Amino acid sequence: MPVTDHRRRRLGIAAGTALLTLTVAGCSGLGRTAVGPIIYTTEKDAVVTVNSPLVKGCHQLSPEGAKEVSNNTLIDIILYRTPDCTGPGTTTYVATTVTDQNAPSALPWRSFTTVH
Repeated sequence: MPVTDHRRRRLGIAAGTALLTLTVAGCSGLGRTAVGPIIYTTEKDAVVTVNSPLVKGCHQLSPEGAKEVSNNTLIDIILYRTPDCTGPGTTTYVATTVTDQNAPSALPWRSFTTVH
């Protein structure tokens, strides 16, 4: 193999690697989602499905809150008793493919964030 072909091949590999790196870095800020549904049951026994929520930010549940939450996404979530993912009170970590059910006397879940 002549030296010129070898240099050309290395230059092509370097250019391809740089282009791939730029592509991945450019897409990382786009709206990534927690692939899959989060299904919850409200205090009024309505079943609600949230499909592939964004991985960033606070996500509110229905105004009356949820008494049971199933995380069927590919990432874990944290449940909050407040509608803005803050405030006093207990939080609950729900791993992927796990369901959390409140005790009858517990306050309902009102929001969640993703763990990423």
